[in-house]
Amino acid sequence: MSRDLLRSFSSIFGTKLGLLLVGILSTPIIVRAIGSEGYGNYAHLISIFSLLMVFTKSGIFNGIRKYIVEDRSVDDWHNHVFSFYFRTSVLISGVLAIILLSLSQIGQFENIFSGDYQYYFVLLAVYLFLGQFYSIGRGALMGFGREHHSEPIQMLNSISYAGVGLLLLYFGFGVDGLLIGHIVATGIAGFLSLWLVRNELDFTQLIKPLSDSVPQKQFLTFNFNSVLLAFLTVSMYNVDLLLLRPLAGSSETGIYKAALTVAEFLWLIPMAIQYTLVHSTSEMWYKDQQEQISSIASTATRLNLSLLVIMGIGLIFLADTFIPLYYGSEFTPAVGALFLLLPGVLGLALSRPIFAIGQGKGQLKYLVLTTGASAVLNLILNIILIPKHGMYGAAVATSIGYGSMFLFHVVTARFIGFNPIADLRIVRIGVAGILAAGMIFGLKYFLPPLPALLLVPPIGFVVYVLASVQMGVVDTPEIEKLQRHMPNKLDKVFTLLKNIRNGEHPTLHH
Repeated sequence: MSRDLLRSFSSIFGTKLGLLLVGILSTPIIVRAIGSEGYGNYAHLISIFSLLMVFTKSGIFNGIRKYIVEDRSVDDWHNHVFSFYFRTSVLISGVLAIILLSLSQIGQFENIFSGDYQYYFVLLAVYLFLGQFYSIGRGALMGFGREHHSEPIQMLNSISYAGVGLLLLYFGFGVDGLLIGHIVATGIAGFLSLWLVRNELDFTQLIKPLSDSVPQKQFLTFNFNSVLLAFLTVSMYNVDLLLLRPLAGSSETGIYKAALTVAEFLWLIPMAIQYTLVHSTSEMWYKDQQEQISSIASTATRLNLSLLVIMGIGLIFLADTFIPLYYGSEFTPAVGALFLLLPGVLGLALSRPIFAIGQGKGQLKYLVLTTGASAVLNLILNIILIPKHGMYGAAVATSIGYGSMFLFHVVTARFIGFNPIADLRIVRIGVAGILAAGMIFGLKYFLPPLPALLLVPPIGFVVYVLASVQMGVVDTPEIEKLQRHMPNKLDKVFTLLKNIRNGEHPTLHH
C-alpha cells in the first residue's frame, strides 16, 4: 500500500477499534438493562433501519466518495458532485421518513407489531432523515482524503449514542431511549461533518442548477446499482434476524444477536480495509493503473486472511468463557451459534476488500449478480432451517450464505480485471495458525477463566506474529513500510521482525 493508503487505513482502523471498545463497554450494560427480549426487539428495529438505510445511504455515500475524488475537466466538479448527491439524499430520505410515519399510523399496524413499535417507527423516521446528513458529510470528507477528520467524528457519534442511550436507560427509558440516543448522536455528527467540509465546497451550489457537462445519468446508474448491491448485502446481514424473531421469539433472537455480535469482531480489520479501498482504487481505475490495483488486492487479501486466522482462533478457544461473562449466563447458548457462524463470517470478511476494489471501478453488474446469488442462497437456507432448528438453523444458513460471498467474489474479480488471491500464501498462514493455536490451547487449559481472557489474546497474538514472519507470510519490504508509519521507539521491534524474516539471529540490538 502507498503511504496515503496506509494513512487512510490507520485512521479508519483506529476508529473501528475505538467503536469496538465503546460497544464492548456499553453492550453488557444495555443487555442487562433491557433483557434478552428487549435486546431482541432492539436488534429487530436496527435490522429494519439497516434495510431502509440501504436506499438512503449506500448509493449516496459510495457515490460521493467515488466521484468527488476524481479529477475531471469540469468546472467546479467537486461542488457539482456534492450538490447532486445532497439533493438526491434529502429527497430519498424525506420520502422514506414520510412512509415510515404513515405506516405507524395505519389501523392494522398493531396487529403486525406490538403497540410500542408505533412509537419506535416515529423515532426511526427521525433517525433515518437526520442520518442522511451525516452520511453526506462523512462521504465528502473521506472523498477529499480527510479520514483524520471523518473517523474521529464517527467515534464521537458512537460515544454520544452510548452516553445518551445509557443515560436514558438509567432514567427508565427502554428501547426508545436507545433510539433517541442514535438520533441525538447522528444529529451532532452530521452538523460537524458538514461544518468541516465547508472550506472544500461552495454550499451555494446547492441552490444552483447543475452544469450540463455533469454526468447525472452516470451518477444515477451508479447510485441505483450501489443501492441494489447494498440491499442484497444488507439483506444477508439481517434476514436471519428478521425471520428469527417471528418464528422463534424475541428472547432467542437476542441470544442469536449476541452470537452475531461476537462473530462480527472478525470484521474489524476487513471493514477498515474496505472503507479505505473504495475511493483510493477509484482514482487508480480512472488512471488505468491495473497492475497496481492487482498488487494491492492480493496483498490486502493475504494480510487480511493472516489477521483473521488468529482472531478466529482466539474466538474459538475463548468464546465459552467470554460470552457468559460478558452477556450473562442467560446467553450461554450463543456459544454454539457462534461456532456455526464463524466459517461464514471469515469468508465474508475476506470478501470485503475484494468487493470494495470492484466497487471502486464503478462497473457493478458483476458484483450485483454474485452478491445476489449469495443473498438468495442465504434467504432460502434461512427459510428452510429456522422453522426446524431455530437460531442454530439461522447460524448454519447464514454461515453458508456468508461463505459463498468469498468464493463468488474471487471469480467476479477476475472478470472485473484483478486477481485478489495471486499471493495468498495459505499454507504458510495455516502453519503459523497451528503453532499459535497450540500455544493458546495450552494457556487456556492451565489458566483460570479470567486470567485466560486477559493473557491469552496478547500472548497468542505475539506468538502468531513471530510465526507468521518466520514462515514468510509477510515480506521484509512490507515490514519496513509499516515501520515508517510507527513511532521510532518501536524500531527495535521491527528490527527483530526483519531479522527473523531474513533468517538472521534474532536480536533487539542494532
